[in-house]
Amino acid sequence: MKNITIEFPGVKALDDVSFSTETGTTHALIGANGAGKSTLMKVLSGAYNHYTGEIYLNGEKIDIRTPKDSQDYGIQIVYQEVDTALVPYLTVGENIMLNETVNDMGKKQIISWKEIHRKAAEILASMNVKVPTKKLVSELTLAEKQMVLIARSILKDCKFLILDEPTAPLSHSETNELFRIVRDLKQRNVGVIFISHRLPELFEICDEITVMRNGQFVIKERIAETTPNRVIEYMLGQKLDDQFPKKQVTIGDTLLEVKNLHDEGVIKGISMHVRAGEVLGVAGLVGAGKTELCKTLFGATRKTAGDIILKGKTLRIKNPHQAVKQGIALVPEERRKEGILVAEPVSSNLSSANLKRFSKFLGFLDFKGEKIKAREMIGSLGIKTPSEDTKVQNLSGGNQQKVAIGKWLLTDAEVYIFDEPTKGVDVGAKKDIFELISGLAQRGKAVIYASCELSEIVGITDRVYVVYDGQISKELETAKTNEEELLFYSTGGK
Repeated sequence: MKNITIEFPGVKALDDVSFSTETGTTHALIGANGAGKSTLMKVLSGAYNHYTGEIYLNGEKIDIRTPKDSQDYGIQIVYQEVDTALVPYLTVGENIMLNETVNDMGKKQIISWKEIHRKAAEILASMNVKVPTKKLVSELTLAEKQMVLIARSILKDCKFLILDEPTAPLSHSETNELFRIVRDLKQRNVGVIFISHRLPELFEICDEITVMRNGQFVIKERIAETTPNRVIEYMLGQKLDDQFPKKQVTIGDTLLEVKNLHDEGVIKGISMHVRAGEVLGVAGLVGAGKTELCKTLFGATRKTAGDIILKGKTLRIKNPHQAVKQGIALVPEERRKEGILVAEPVSSNLSSANLKRFSKFLGFLDFKGEKIKAREMIGSLGIKTPSEDTKVQNLSGGNQQKVAIGKWLLTDAEVYIFDEPTKGVDVGAKKDIFELISGLAQRGKAVIYASCELSEIVGITDRVYVVYDGQISKELETAKTNEEELLFYSTGGK
């Protein structure tokens, strides 16, 4: 790709960017949120057609303006939001063969379902993936859905496979399985372009790395000839200070107490407490029950037994509305599905959890006041956006997460629950989020920080509960533990 430039209203997303890679190579593409890496790959995959610049394949100039153009040249992409690329009420086999079935429409009127499932089973077997082809996609785990998308991508003559944040929703074992498939594809002479914020993974799986910053190319290097710290400096354009800006805070009395909490299936008798000014970690691997615990505390999942007590008062929480009224806020793991209104402007999102504050006579919204406060929040949170009127879907992942957090800061809640808040977020935006959390603790708020990123648990929390199989397996003081001990209890160690 040579001299690729693309603009959107109010922003130049790519500015004269060049990028090159080869088949049989795993190439990391990295940059801070908003650097333009996903945009560059959307140009290559045919999702954006209003770019300028040139694309060459084997030295021959080609024209990519639609997804079909890209696929015809053997270029496939698996996006981070896997659910949007699959049809949930179709089977695994039907989803894998979807492109083939659509392309055959008009050529023949009869579809051989037996042949569809045979071919799908064949490609899954070649990947050593054991998922029944007649199982509905809606019944799959995130990892299995990702394997279905990869299977669909390599079904035909795939020369280059683009993976956008592929490990974000995966457990440690599922990530290892993905890496096995990536190495196998490399052996088959497929070029894999790997977009990720997880530097240790990139240094484990990739051969080369290209760094972008502010819509521009910065550097291309061999992985073996660079270091994670050097890559971070290229990404940010400066040295990264202490990643975990944890401030010393005087911890007060218990704000929130949970006794013998059960939900409809995953949470089994959890008891815990968090104090004013405390950042409480909830550690565990993917599927341990962290998200279910957060949603039950917030009323998004039905509580079947147990008590939730805030400031000595037992709460009746049957839905999120009641939780918000009583001083509980949740920043959910799936921010695009549950944390933000993607098609609405930044200003509407920031006011969405506290509309009463911006309501005038008869409930009409004070749009002017809403925009003034939005501009103030954009500045204080460091949200990178052309204006408060920009739709949230046009922001980078890290800036979307800041909006998801910012809307709760206007509610002045007592308890803030963060569920995997740094998922798909770069190191610079992570530090901003950690500073926000530290600031909440300084204000005497109780913070619950649920994550499978054990380095973050160790870096940001005061105390930690380890969750395994829907139960608390261990309570630890963060200052007296480490990642190895947390991992031991996260995997069921006694």
